[in-house]
Amino acid sequence: MSKTNLRNNWYGVIIYPNRGVETGDISRYQELLKGDRVSRFYLNELGNKRQTSIGLATIKLVVESEKQAIEQGKQLIERVRQEWENESKREELLKLIETILIYKLPKMKRKEIETMFSLSDLKETEFYKEALEEGIEQGIERGIERGIERGIEQAKLASISRMLKLGFPLEIIAESLDLSLEIVQKEAKKMTS
Repeated sequence: MSKTNLRNNWYGVIIYPNRGVETGDISRYQELLKGDRVSRFYLNELGNKRQTSIGLATIKLVVESEKQAIEQGKQLIERVRQEWENESKREELLKLIETILIYKLPKMKRKEIETMFSLSDLKETEFYKEALEEGIEQGIERGIERGIERGIEQAKLASISRMLKLGFPLEIIAESLDLSLEIVQKEAKKMTS
């Protein structure tokens, strides 16, 4: 043990929705669970919902029933809007809450959830518009790159037929156009078919 240079200390946290979930045989983990390195939290035992931190309330939302998720989701969204001043962080958290609700309420459509929780105004924020614009720009860039690549590929394929008509050997065509010999052979075969 003294030869091992341990630099990182560790601490574990186990989060359960309630005590009933922990039903398996945990005897082999007793030293860890009884020691100071692991803490267990049961979400249903963590205080008054209004006094719970927004982060913890967001985690608790995951284990709530559908009915409670609707009620807690509305309260949580309102709290986030009132208590978080940093717009970009607030919008990120609202988006996370929306995602949790979408998974919690699988029978509801996204539009219904946005309307029920007044999340549609999220799309009107500068943060959302900038993120959308950034995504569109990235999509355009990728599209242009792919278009250029396809254009170059088409030009190379068109050059194969010209070079074959001029009598160049297949190996020379492949090497000069930086294509595999197989591709050049396929194109040559198409011309003779």
